[in-house]
Amino acid sequence: MAPGQDPVFEGQHSPKRVLALFSRLIGEPQPDWPAQTLVTGFVFYDQVDHGQGLNPDLQHFLDSGPAPVVFTLGSAAVQHAGNFYRESLAAIRRLGCRAVLLAGDNSIPEPLPPGTAVFPYAPFSKILPHASVVIHPGGIGTTAQALVAGRPMLVVPYAFDQPDNAARVKRLGVARVMSRKDYKAQRLTEEIDRLRSDTSYSAAARDVGRLIVDENGVRSACDAIEDQFLHERSSSAT
Repeated sequence: MAPGQDPVFEGQHSPKRVLALFSRLIGEPQPDWPAQTLVTGFVFYDQVDHGQGLNPDLQHFLDSGPAPVVFTLGSAAVQHAGNFYRESLAAIRRLGCRAVLLAGDNSIPEPLPPGTAVFPYAPFSKILPHASVVIHPGGIGTTAQALVAGRPMLVVPYAFDQPDNAARVKRLGVARVMSRKDYKAQRLTEEIDRLRSDTSYSAAARDVGRLIVDENGVRSACDAIEDQFLHERSSSAT
């Protein structure tokens, strides 16, 4: 392929095909989008090393009891954790639930509540299907993984696209939203308790998860690229 224009400015949208790599459940095509846009569905890849699975200790923890609440700050907000892990631990103690904290390089206060495990990282595609509830800031990657896992979520937006993503999954009925300034143990306890006790969130999350699996964003994107090349080859041959 020949070099194109600057992908951020002049060459932002290809005149041939624009792939929107997210689910139509998150956003339907809009009138001001380029006419050549195709919404493919999400494209997933979340492994530091190809074929990476769960840490054996984490797998043992998941297998040894009820589904835990999973707390994560994704790949961006984890550098600015603030009170996230401190208030999360306080809420875990109030609830008496099992929990997994994916903490990156953050130092987690000891002692941990009973039934709590801390790991720096785990592939979301491997751990989130084991969660009872997923708590995260609403980055599109984490949001997509929670959706395809079919798990209800509490979204605590930090910045960028996160408030918008939070509003969209709330409309789907799979999530509740909590502001960062309200992220305190008492309120957090109430939100987690509601997500675990109100079965409508789990039911909606399972339904949405099945729809996203069926979209198969990788296949749709690859098919669109291949069709474009075949069309161009056929046109040049004639």
